[in-house]
Amino acid sequence: MDLVQLEIFTAVAEHGSISAAAQHIHRVPSNLTTRIKQLEADLGVELFIREKLRLRLSPAGWTFLEYAKRILALVEEARLTVAGEEPQGAFSLGSLESTAAVRIPALLAAYNQQYAKVELDLSTGPSGTMIEGVLSGRLAAAFVDGPVLHPSLEGVPVFEEEMVIIAPLNHAPIHRGQDVNGQSIYAFRANCSYRHHFERWFTQDAAVPGKIFELESYHGMLACVSAGAGLALMPRSMLESMPGCATVSVWPMSQRFRYLRTWLVWRSGTVSRSLAMFVKLLEERGAVLQ
Repeated sequence: MDLVQLEIFTAVAEHGSISAAAQHIHRVPSNLTTRIKQLEADLGVELFIREKLRLRLSPAGWTFLEYAKRILALVEEARLTVAGEEPQGAFSLGSLESTAAVRIPALLAAYNQQYAKVELDLSTGPSGTMIEGVLSGRLAAAFVDGPVLHPSLEGVPVFEEEMVIIAPLNHAPIHRGQDVNGQSIYAFRANCSYRHHFERWFTQDAAVPGKIFELESYHGMLACVSAGAGLALMPRSMLESMPGCATVSVWPMSQRFRYLRTWLVWRSGTVSRSLAMFVKLLEERGAVLQ
C-alpha cells in the first residue's frame, strides 16, 4: 500500500467511476484499474461493488475511505509543518446555529484576515450532526454543546450559554416542568442536544411536553411562540440577537439546567496547522474557558 494507491482509491470513490477519476487526476484509466486491484489484493477485501457503468463503495470500502482521507490529510499536514509554511488549504468547520450567528462572526473574520490562504468552510446544524461530521472526517472541528465524552474526540470549552424558555407574552409564570406539563414545544431535530436538554428538564419534574414540532431555525421558533402556539428553548444570547425578541415572555431555567457550555471539538490526534492556529486565536481572544 502506498500514497498513490490511496489517492487513486479516494478519487475513484468520490467520482464513482474509473474514467471520471482518471480525468480528474490526469492518469490513464488502465493505470487506475490496476492500482485499485493491487490495493484490494493487498487488503484482502473488495473495496467496490462493480456495476455496468459505475463503481459503488462496498461496506469495507466505506470504512477504508475514512482512513484513507485521514492518512492523506496527515501527510499534507506533515508537508506543511516541515516546510514551515503558514496554514493553508481547506478547513471545514461545523457549528451550532446559535454559535455561528452570535459568538463567532468576529472570530472568523479575524482568522480570515490572518490566514488568507486557508479556505474556511462553515457548516451549521445540531450537535449530533456536527459530531458525526467530525468523526467521519468531513469536518476538521466543530462547536457543539458539551461536555463531549466520546473516546475519539477531544476539545476545549469556549462559551457558556444561559438557556431560557420563551413563551407567549400572556403566558403564566414558568418556574418548573409541571407549570407547562403537556404543552407543545418547538425544537430542532431529534439529534439536537438542546432539545434533549429541554426534554430532561420536563422529565426531572415528572412532566412531559405535548406535541413536539420540529423546525429548522430559531427565527421560526420565535415566530411561532410569538403567535401564541407553544414554547421553545434557546440561548439568551441568540434570543437577544433577533428582531422580535420582545414579543415573547422569557423564563430562566432552574439552576441545574440554566447554563450549558459550548465546546470546540476535533478528532483525537488530527490537529492540523489550520486548526492549531484557530484554537490559538480563541485563546488569544479569551474565549477558552477554564
